Amino acid sequence: MADARYDLAVVGAGIVGLAHAWAAAAGGQRVIVIDRDARANGASIRNFGFITVTGQARGQVWRLAVRSRDVWAEVAAAAGIAIAHRGLILTLRRPESVAVAEAFLRTEMGDGCRLLNGAQLLASHPGVAGRGALGALVSPHELRVESREALPLLAAWLATSLGVDFLTGAAVLGVSPPRIETSRGEVRARRAVVCPGDDFTSLFAERLGRYGLTRCRLSMLRLASPGFAWPAGVMSDLGLVRYAGYATLPEAAALKARLEAEQPRHFAHGVHLIAVQSADGSLVVGDSHHYDDLPAPFAPAEAEALILDEFRQATGLEPPAVVERWTGTYAVAAERTFLIDAPSPDVRLVLVTAGCGASIAFGLAERTLADFYPTLGGPDA
Repeated sequence: MADARYDLAVVGAGIVGLAHAWAAAAGGQRVIVIDRDARANGASIRNFGFITVTGQARGQVWRLAVRSRDVWAEVAAAAGIAIAHRGLILTLRRPESVAVAEAFLRTEMGDGCRLLNGAQLLASHPGVAGRGALGALVSPHELRVESREALPLLAAWLATSLGVDFLTGAAVLGVSPPRIETSRGEVRARRAVVCPGDDFTSLFAERLGRYGLTRCRLSMLRLASPGFAWPAGVMSDLGLVRYAGYATLPEAAALKARLEAEQPRHFAHGVHLIAVQSADGSLVVGDSHHYDDLPAPFAPAEAEALILDEFRQATGLEPPAVVERWTGTYAVAAERTFLIDAPSPDVRLVLVTAGCGASIAFGLAERTLADFYPTLGGPDA
């Protein structure tokens, strides 16, 4: 392969692809990123930009999230990506929720987190203390970026500071290093990482077909500024039965039973609450989850109403006006947060299959590339 121009070709310019480009280029490899679109336009920009550590699945995934958060902090400073705010406030409205939070704090994942009672929450964060709140789980670990701004800035920084080349508007037709066939000609690279997002058919369809992949459609909103600065991202009780770091704790079973009885329509639409603030004061709020092999592009109004209802209940605020709404889709696999597949010794397929790409991508990239470049090994490499 002496005639290969690049050490690594990365197929896909979403956050997972860009993270692999970063890991390889920072390790001294010559890298090209290839994408069919002119810029990231899928799940990587249709999200909260919330780099979530607290609540990620215990063990490997949580460690990947911790590492990714640390890399985000370094890369954001270098690439001119603003950190909008830090931390998480998860408001608790039921005794069963408090029990889950207390159990979480007894694990290694609770390090640095704390539990506020209702009076303490109201005194310290009155703008996000819902009526009747019993308290909140507070974490310092999260970062929030504006995804639609962060992804282009990250790509530009990779190009100018780390020498990563980008070939956009090019569909990849075949990957057999050192030959990468594209609609705009051949690229030669010693190795390749394919990060297809929720495209399961264009490349290595037979391999991907073994994993039982499907898709999730989410609905999200941007609300006008509430008129004050939020201290952190906000979640609610529903997150305690959705995020595996909480939901797999024994104490979560009683909470789930109660929530399913009290909020059946929220469960029917897969609604839970994340609310984060942008630099202009507006709030990005969501979301809902609908699963299908090919989710229809039609977002139910009831799901939006339920998201706003949970916002109202969790924060005690009347939701500001909706100024923007959108949907997105991402890959899902049962009982799996990510997959790394090896079609050949020089090719890796990498997908995040739980909607947490922004939260684990950098750590995951180090783990993947340790197969090719052992000195790049990150957590659990």
